[in-house]
Amino acid sequence: MDRQQEFVLRTIEERDIRFVRLWFTDVLGTLKSVAVAPAELEGAFAEGIGFDGSAIEGFARVFEADMLVRPDAGTFQLLPWRGDNPGTARMFCDIVMPDGTPSFADSRHVLQRALSHAADLGFAFYTHPEIEFFLFELGTEPGRRPVPVDQAGYFDHVPHGTGHDFRRAAITMLESMGISVEFSHHEGAPGQNEIDLRYADALTTADNIMTFRTVIKEVALEQDIFASFMPKPLADEPGSGMHTHLSLFEGDRNAFHEAGAPYKLSKVGRQFIAGLLRHAPEISAVTNQWVNSYKRLWGGGEAPAHICWGHNNRSAMVRVPMYKPFKGQSTRIEVRTLDSACNPYLAYAVLLAAGLKGIEEGYDLPPEAEDDVWSLTEGERRAMGIDPLPLSLHEALVNMERSELVAETLGEHVFDFFLRNKRREWDDYRGQVTPFELERYLRSL
Repeated sequence: MDRQQEFVLRTIEERDIRFVRLWFTDVLGTLKSVAVAPAELEGAFAEGIGFDGSAIEGFARVFEADMLVRPDAGTFQLLPWRGDNPGTARMFCDIVMPDGTPSFADSRHVLQRALSHAADLGFAFYTHPEIEFFLFELGTEPGRRPVPVDQAGYFDHVPHGTGHDFRRAAITMLESMGISVEFSHHEGAPGQNEIDLRYADALTTADNIMTFRTVIKEVALEQDIFASFMPKPLADEPGSGMHTHLSLFEGDRNAFHEAGAPYKLSKVGRQFIAGLLRHAPEISAVTNQWVNSYKRLWGGGEAPAHICWGHNNRSAMVRVPMYKPFKGQSTRIEVRTLDSACNPYLAYAVLLAAGLKGIEEGYDLPPEAEDDVWSLTEGERRAMGIDPLPLSLHEALVNMERSELVAETLGEHVFDFFLRNKRREWDDYRGQVTPFELERYLRSL
């Protein structure tokens, strides 16, 4: 037994922890949980806890359902919303087969494989997400327009406002769980908020995002409101994204930094961006996995709908921020496509794979888009070589299905299940008769 595991067992005894929740994530990014008694933990560390994988989306077919969850002691944290005595804690888990080999249906393992490939090339991958979400009044009926908790806008300070009090409570809870927060503020739409997590390695960030979404929903319910990470809940307002800052490090050196280069961006950094741009259509179904995602991307409000990069261009898919130009360690790129409702393990895995492909193959970075891409005509964008992102989940799935890069990154099991599930979602959506159609056509036709 290693030191982290010993620390967990000792802490459980000292803090009177009666329940330990083992967390893992299915292929669609839904958090799953099984509670175990503290007496079972030593065996869980050594051998894992058995569960029926056929009951979880994307994990196994019925005839190969036996799987094990093996807790990662380094992710141990108390759950502050579960009360003090008796206490409840959680750990993230890796999913393994009965013979101890990793399950290829485990989202966390997909990212771990991608990080191992980066490590083989000498890189560590760091991420910093800016997570947007909405707060709505309770009591909204399904299918009806939700009611935001306020009518505030970007960076508005609302004395005694629900959002202000909510963010303070949520950040306090996050930091009590060891998740550092950099910034928080009201976003552009009514009831919309943003909380930015501090830079961390990609696996820690993905774990933190899963915890973040749980904390946000718990705090909202405590305040008699509800939180949603739906990409575009309000048709006439901006949607919620998860702009993520990325960088590669070689040891202590930022591989994206070059002192004399434009925007201080190294050749490695330029090739990484080129990889993201070239493979953008293939990875969109993973970074933007819901039918509703494409209403956010194509709904304006600074959402990126075209494949390009820029410096101060917030309409671009990839931006090169220059907050601290004289601090080499801060050089990074910002990917603006991700939804805050994506599966963070899979999304970061395909972003890393696309960027590394650009480095390995020596892709050339296309010219920077200096104009607001939304303000250009389609002909102007075409003349500049700026292609659109997929217009719908269906189009994104067509691109993903042809992608060797995504298939290799996700692995056969996750790749096939993801495609099947998302095609079914598209078919279900396509078969709906919407309020728009009823309002426009029912009486006039």
